Amino acid sequence: MNLNLELFSNCLSLFLSFKHIPTRIFSEKHSSMIKNRFTFTPRRPILYQFLLLIFVLQSFNSQAQYNMITPPNLQKGDTVAILATARKNTDDNLKPAIALLKSWGLEVVIGSTIGLDNNQLAGTDEQRAADFQQQLDNPNIKAIWCVKGGYGTVRMIDLLDFTAFKKNPKWIVGFSDVTVLHNHLNTMGYKSIHGIMPITAPRATPQAIETLRIALFGEKLSYEIDPFLMNRPGKATGELVGGNLSILYSLFGSPSAIDCSDKILFIEDLDEYLYHIDRMMMNLKRNGCLESIKGIVVGSMTKMKDNDIPWGKNAIEIIEDVTKKYNIPILYNFPAGHIQDNRALILGNNVTINVNEKCSTLVFE
Repeated sequence: MNLNLELFSNCLSLFLSFKHIPTRIFSEKHSSMIKNRFTFTPRRPILYQFLLLIFVLQSFNSQAQYNMITPPNLQKGDTVAILATARKNTDDNLKPAIALLKSWGLEVVIGSTIGLDNNQLAGTDEQRAADFQQQLDNPNIKAIWCVKGGYGTVRMIDLLDFTAFKKNPKWIVGFSDVTVLHNHLNTMGYKSIHGIMPITAPRATPQAIETLRIALFGEKLSYEIDPFLMNRPGKATGELVGGNLSILYSLFGSPSAIDCSDKILFIEDLDEYLYHIDRMMMNLKRNGCLESIKGIVVGSMTKMKDNDIPWGKNAIEIIEDVTKKYNIPILYNFPAGHIQDNRALILGNNVTINVNEKCSTLVFE
């Protein structure tokens, strides 16, 4: 939700109700303050009075905090849907993931996109959107577990209607290309889970699997991370946002772009050229994201590529170089991303990161 837009709407409603601003609606303190700055007379232009109303209400709302909505925690007997939002999954490889969910006492529904084949994608954009919409609208589905990433989620995001979801929120789970959904949900004010997916479950570490269960069932989630040479010490608290760096980069300027202000930014990536990592980080710098965040958590930067003429820095060195002017803690080498030890993160949740030489921590509130 955009607080400024809501404020404007509230102001407009009040403005249409009153020709002049009655000072009696304010407390004695605020009324005195306003009278010292302005004189209310019928001769004041209507636009002037409207702008004044915006100013006053903005001062009252300056400390307002927007609380992210947490979908209901899973309970034994709940049903989870497995579906595809991007790349196709035509192999019979979901048995381990289904067995895992059932071992947690959950029921499983397989979406209609599993098995669809449209070149790289799991069916057409309309087919993927229809499958997702069906599971989104079904109140008996308590979580949607995206089968894999790749590319294609952005092609269906604008076909979705989240009206029913807002009445009955549910966990959306995945990583990589699912970052599109994570970011879009964040702009709507809902938390989601960055974690392993059905096709990665067979290779996932026990810690990656267990932290997903902890996140889904609402248990306390926290991490202690071994020291890393490039870590930048410090402590910060804020809402955790982010996901795959390439997807974040691609969403800026769209309705699904996150607001980085006062947030803890998590990034990870796979199979990118090093110069492109630099390009994306420079975009975050120039668009104001890095200027406004409180800290950074860097996950795996897996299988990075270089040109015949080397870029000269690895991915972590690039991130360190672009962020060196900012006095914020940075936790490198966090176990999340395109690795087997892809531990769960609740995006949209407040976290505290404490980065130091001995042991760094990331604790969810």
